Amino acid sequence: MRAHQVVAVALPRECGIAAWSDDADLADAFAIELDPADAAKGVDHLARCVMDDPPLWLRTLLRMRDTFVAVFGIKTSAQLRLRAAAEGAAHIDFFRVHSRSQSEVIVGEDDRHLDFRASIMIRDGRNGRAELVATTVVHCHNVLGRTYLAVIAPFHRFIVQANLRRASESKWKLSAPTIAPHA
Repeated sequence: MRAHQVVAVALPRECGIAAWSDDADLADAFAIELDPADAAKGVDHLARCVMDDPPLWLRTLLRMRDTFVAVFGIKTSAQLRLRAAAEGAAHIDFFRVHSRSQSEVIVGEDDRHLDFRASIMIRDGRNGRAELVATTVVHCHNVLGRTYLAVIAPFHRFIVQANLRRASESKWKLSAPTIAPHA
């Protein structure tokens, strides 16, 4: 793998959401190689670099998504963020943190149309260097969920890869290196 190159990989069996991939409507994983110094920053820091403070183009897409989905009663990113904060739940941007370990952060949300989980995990890569793997698994509950997923799936894949690449190119810089509930 070349520097800042994101590659599609098989869903990691050691991932905390691997069992969730059975009968999934979407299951994918992307990896990027880490320098030893970057891997040493820890998974909490790296996960926030990937998922927090999206670039302007992604914030614009999220606003468009939120405007569209609100009509169908799907929770907007602002609603998810506010609910997590009100409940004192740890979250990264609007992604609620479900679990954390030394090597993995799992975020996700359950809704009437679909449930999703995403894992950001540090693991030993194929060439002996650490890599960061972003895994996503989605289960749809109804036609609304399947339609929503069909519309966003191509964007999802592009966004995950772009966020991994952006975080790597910025050398995994972040002003606040821990995951904490917002006040």
